[in-house]
Amino acid sequence: MDIDKARVSRRNLLRGAIATAVILPFGASLASCAAPGGGGTTGGEQPQGDVTADNPFGVAANSTIDAVIFDGGYGVDYVENAAGILAGVHNGVTAEVSSSTKIAQELQPRFVGGTPPDLIDNSGANSIGFNTILDQLEDLSDVFEAVNLEGEKIADTLYGGVTAPGTFGDKFAAINYVMTTYGLWYSQSLFADNGWEVPTSWQDLPALGAKAKEAGKYLFLWGQEAATYYQTLVYDSAIIQGGDEVRLALENLEEGCWSHPVIQDILTIFHELIESGYVKPGGSGTQFTQAQAQWSNGQEALLYPSGSWIENEMKDQTADGFEMAGIAELPLDGSQTTPKGTMRAEAGEPFIVPSNAKNPAGGKELLRVMLSKEAATYFAQEKLSPPIVKGVVPADGFGSTALVSQTQMLEAAGENVFTVKFVNLYGMNSDQLPIWNSFLDGKMSVEELTKELQAITDRIREDDSIEKIPAT
Repeated sequence: MDIDKARVSRRNLLRGAIATAVILPFGASLASCAAPGGGGTTGGEQPQGDVTADNPFGVAANSTIDAVIFDGGYGVDYVENAAGILAGVHNGVTAEVSSSTKIAQELQPRFVGGTPPDLIDNSGANSIGFNTILDQLEDLSDVFEAVNLEGEKIADTLYGGVTAPGTFGDKFAAINYVMTTYGLWYSQSLFADNGWEVPTSWQDLPALGAKAKEAGKYLFLWGQEAATYYQTLVYDSAIIQGGDEVRLALENLEEGCWSHPVIQDILTIFHELIESGYVKPGGSGTQFTQAQAQWSNGQEALLYPSGSWIENEMKDQTADGFEMAGIAELPLDGSQTTPKGTMRAEAGEPFIVPSNAKNPAGGKELLRVMLSKEAATYFAQEKLSPPIVKGVVPADGFGSTALVSQTQMLEAAGENVFTVKFVNLYGMNSDQLPIWNSFLDGKMSVEELTKELQAITDRIREDDSIEKIPAT
């Protein structure tokens, strides 16, 4: 697609839709926004329109779509952009896009009260555990079977494997919009200027940490809300080293899963890095984007573990000439059981449509618009991350070294990619955060960390009121 034409088209649509695409802060009241014809306090009386090729879900004329979007690394403007496009496609249909950083706390009461939004980006540290709401969500297979705004079947325009992260049992309950690569991020220019080599395994990290210390820097740092980024690094690395034996033990909440030898070996090295002073102290008292700015702007640390949202999240707090790039998370050593290049890469940012919403057809239609070439190109260019829609990122990555490195990682991995669901599936992150903050602060041993993490896993496994979804 011609990017300039796409942006002109978007601006024209937004001019025409400015009076109808309503953007609200989360504090505004949404529960009272009844769509014409809705008539009830729950989703029992939903507005209905004619089902046509251009309106595959039957969105009612003049209806309102209530969308609540996690305001994290990608912001919410890409959904606002889609809302403007939608208003130009369906005259009289409005999308009210609200932001939230506490999805579970703010939306679980609405699920209980029978007034959930029509579309939710169920993401962030405070997301809702899918096991608790799965039976209240629409199956979204029909969205992928629909045609996009350009007239192409949506399923034919997407990367492979994008249904896996949002499929629970036999239900495709979440459309994950962003192709996320998980890795270690660093400054190419900083490494080049100092003659440092990029690590290839955990065995390389102690020596690199010593070099960082000699240069007055740290190997790693962290912020309070993102302490579990290091948990992700640890178990992803263990899966790269040990394969499905490690992954399935964690995913299926097995007894003693955190004591797997590969996990323990990685944790032992990590603890030694902390004790050696290679991890900047005090992160448990630092807001996570402030900590990330210490890395991306202050260049106080060499490496930072994150998903590929990191560049966009820190684009206003990154040093000039930083040349951000990523590498896949590291195996323990050179004897990994998975093929070289294996990495965690998955569609992220899960969008869900509650069945009991006032306008679930509208929620699906907003998703359909988001999956158009125009909306997807806007996301790729503005967020410097690839959406699940193929063919919207040029070879130069819009000038982004980080985006180019993502492409290189994905090409090196090929089909050797994996996803991990158990933390989000069972809503574990909030309980795991304080444990990891203590470990990174040097206040907890490997044995104590393992015991605490296993206790969370065991509690969920043994609670019969929690539905378990086996992984394969």
